[in-house]
Amino acid sequence: MKDLIIVESPAKAKTIKNFLNNDFEVIASKGHIRDLPKSNFGIKIEAESFTPEYKIDKDHKEIVAKIKTLAKKAKTTYIATDEDREGEAIGFHITQAIGKDVDTFPRIIFHEITKTAIENALKSPRKIDMDRVNAQQARRLLDRIVGFKLSGLISNKISRGLSAGRVQSAALKIILDREREIRAFVPVDYYTIDAVFGDGIQAELSVYDGNKIKKQSITDKVFSQEILETLKASSYKVGEIAKKPKKSPTPPPFMTSTLQQSASNILGYSPTRTMSIAQKLYEGVETNNGAMGIITYMRTDSLNIAKEAQKSARERILKQFGEKYVPPKPKNYTTKNKSAQEAHEAIRPTDIAFTPDIAKSYLKPEEHKLYSLIYNRFLASQMEDAIFESQSIVFVCDKGEFKASGRKLIFDGYYKLLGDEDKDKLLPELKTGSSITLESIQNNKHTTEPPARYSEASLIKTLEGLGIGRPSTYAPTVSLLQNREYIVIEKKQIIPQESAFKVIKMLEEHFNEIVDCKFSASLEDKLDEIAQSKEDWQKVLWEFYEPFMKKISEGKLNITSQKVIIPTGEFCPKCGEELVKRSGRYGEFIACSGYPKCKYIKPDESSSSNAEETSEVCEKCGKPMVKKIGKNGEFIACSGYPKCKNTKSLKTPSNSSKPLDVKCPECGGDILLRKSRRGSFYGCANYPNCKFISNHEPIDVKCPECGYMMSDRTYRGKHIHECIKCKHKIEVD
Repeated sequence: MKDLIIVESPAKAKTIKNFLNNDFEVIASKGHIRDLPKSNFGIKIEAESFTPEYKIDKDHKEIVAKIKTLAKKAKTTYIATDEDREGEAIGFHITQAIGKDVDTFPRIIFHEITKTAIENALKSPRKIDMDRVNAQQARRLLDRIVGFKLSGLISNKISRGLSAGRVQSAALKIILDREREIRAFVPVDYYTIDAVFGDGIQAELSVYDGNKIKKQSITDKVFSQEILETLKASSYKVGEIAKKPKKSPTPPPFMTSTLQQSASNILGYSPTRTMSIAQKLYEGVETNNGAMGIITYMRTDSLNIAKEAQKSARERILKQFGEKYVPPKPKNYTTKNKSAQEAHEAIRPTDIAFTPDIAKSYLKPEEHKLYSLIYNRFLASQMEDAIFESQSIVFVCDKGEFKASGRKLIFDGYYKLLGDEDKDKLLPELKTGSSITLESIQNNKHTTEPPARYSEASLIKTLEGLGIGRPSTYAPTVSLLQNREYIVIEKKQIIPQESAFKVIKMLEEHFNEIVDCKFSASLEDKLDEIAQSKEDWQKVLWEFYEPFMKKISEGKLNITSQKVIIPTGEFCPKCGEELVKRSGRYGEFIACSGYPKCKYIKPDESSSSNAEETSEVCEKCGKPMVKKIGKNGEFIACSGYPKCKNTKSLKTPSNSSKPLDVKCPECGGDILLRKSRRGSFYGCANYPNCKFISNHEPIDVKCPECGYMMSDRTYRGKHIHECIKCKHKIEVD
């Protein structure tokens, strides 16, 4: 009779199975096996009590049956799902599906998927933590209540298909507030007085006529010219010379939010892509020591580091860089997030001996890049600080002072590993009181710029700082806003769409707490208190639900509909009710006024009459196919619509440019510049038969590493050629 270990991921199951002997069977639940139903509300509410009506979805029925069979045969059934609240809840639902008391299942946890970690976890199991399960359950029900009730109201008052959510709407409000700032911004011209002194020392005016010159304080051109003429005729001496040593502290290891930010800024990965790759690295990959997880758990808001990991890092630093790079004591870090789960660890490599150089032979290019980022950041976090000397020289005359600043790196510390992009700017050795020549002076005009739109990285940083969401929610929130078409991301900038303004305006006027950052953060704190057994989850839900539903009821009566409904004088061919013109998410259309009982929509005759005929014939009914324009651009459809609803995408969509001079490396077809809601990209004209794409312009240069086509792009301010397949880079002069 074998012991059974249940995890949520097949990859995780495979890795763990490799570590254990034949006394264990390992099976994956493949995520949540039970959830609230998709088609209805799914929560029974009575007497201030909430009862979720969980269902096993059809995709999981087979695996649940298999888990039940194995659990009946097993000597002991261990729950080994992820260590966060979501994992705790998955484990709980597995026990309920099996049909035994939750306390009869030993629960094992580990921060990394290695043989030692698994063996140690099996020695010290615990029970499933119902407080953490209830915290997850409260979050799930809160999100269902807000999403189901508020989305229905928005669809009714604005347009079908629109939605709202507790975290997504708060995040969208942040994006819109920035966009409003940008639209309301009025540029202002200002002037700086810049000079060059002997030996080419650049300096900026810091004091004039006894007053400190603040940034953007000189806004009058005439006044700036008067200053210029006065200072041009002055003679100068060297004033105060200051040199101060300054430390550049080592950066902490990554947690979820900082990993997503760095991967976005350095590697260009979206948060979703980053977490997908990190999941693979955590669950297990092939290494020189067999299959194992090579990073610790990647959904964490903790900066704790295991003592064994610190010791290994210090030994590696000593061997690779020398004694002077090893600090006297191991470095420990604390997060500013008061609700961080300190029992967790920061994201780090599980085996410091598995270096990026060794890993390159075992990992895919994108996996290797992310692993290298994690590995080097962790190793750097245990190195000595960098030390540089900040320098400043003041040049004085009767009417003003100019200040020149410089910097000199004294000890590179962790820069030895991570590099130092800020180059030294050395000032010459001068003596206080000595005369100095004014080589040139000018008043330079500048114009203030609006605040930058959020990138995915900066939005996640803001959400984290405001306490909105948790590590597991950052990436899904951004993806959800994209999928709902509230935002598009172009050149790494998040651009809100007009539908977002309509929804947020209505929420601000009638449901301000949903988009209020402080309210969202306070709810997160309540969920943390539930997890710590300080709050009752039913009570927290009721305190939110009662006033929220009162507002929903008031909103149904008092919120003015933004839908445009105009009678047409025509009647529905299906039920006889009058046809009306409505304003929908994608423009105006004519439909039956008896909706939702009758869902008739009149075909758009104007577009049909103006539709351009093609040489193709419908393979379903034999009628000619015509070219039409829809929400995603041009497509071809059967002219027999609505009887025949056959449609096909165009091989060369209307959002494509002229072909490039190079041919597709996959099929030899033309390569076109295309546009999507996520931005521009290059793709093969033979799509969908050929699915070649590139984010950067392909060029007729082969990669020296793998022989594939390269692209032309800018990377960290440098002109490079980069392989489209393996991402090998070559700097171009």
